[in-house]
Amino acid sequence: MATLLQLADAIRSKNAGPFWLTVDVFFDNDAVYSQVRDSLKTPDVARRMGAAPEVVKRFDIDALRVIKFSLPRPAVQGTQGDRDMHGAAFACLLHDLDISP
Repeated sequence: MATLLQLADAIRSKNAGPFWLTVDVFFDNDAVYSQVRDSLKTPDVARRMGAAPEVVKRFDIDALRVIKFSLPRPAVQGTQGDRDMHGAAFACLLHDLDISP
């Protein structure tokens, strides 16, 4: 068993406007990308991100070997409850997610 961070080339998160976040998981190998794409479950990602599974949008972009998740921000960007103005720290929530072969 390996973690998502061990298998991915990079995991990045960022704002997708003041109300949404996006998390991109990049791979440099077709076989590893396919393994993770087929094993990674959107509800597991939603749970890690503190979001309801039904509001998380997933995009598997095979040509680029990228898995993209978009979800509502826990707090609107720039409001008092916002702990990450740029959304960059959310990626670390997925680093230790176990990926089974």
